[in-house]
Amino acid sequence: MVIFQSARFSRSVKKLHPNQKRALDKAVKQIIAEPKIGQAKVGDLAGTYILKFKVANSKWLLAYEIQSRSQITLLLVGPHENFYKVLKR
Repeated sequence: MVIFQSARFSRSVKKLHPNQKRALDKAVKQIIAEPKIGQAKVGDLAGTYILKFKVANSKWLLAYEIQSRSQITLLLVGPHENFYKVLKR
C-alpha cells in the first residue's frame, strides 16, 4: 500500500504534538488495514472518505481519497471545527 500526503496534510502534521501524532498514526493504520473504513462523502466532496477518531478528549477527522487498490492520498487532518470548510478549498 502506497500512502501519499497532500501539501496541506503535511503542513498540519508538522504542527501536531506527539500524542496527537500517535493517534493519527493509529488512524492511518486503520485505513491501511481497511481502506473503506471511513464515511464516503457525496456532493462537492464525492470520492472523499472521512475517518473520525479521538485525540485526548476531542474528535478529529481525517480526510483521504482512495486512488486505486494500492494507493491512498491523505488530504487533511484536524479537529471538527471548520474542517469541511477548509477541505472544500
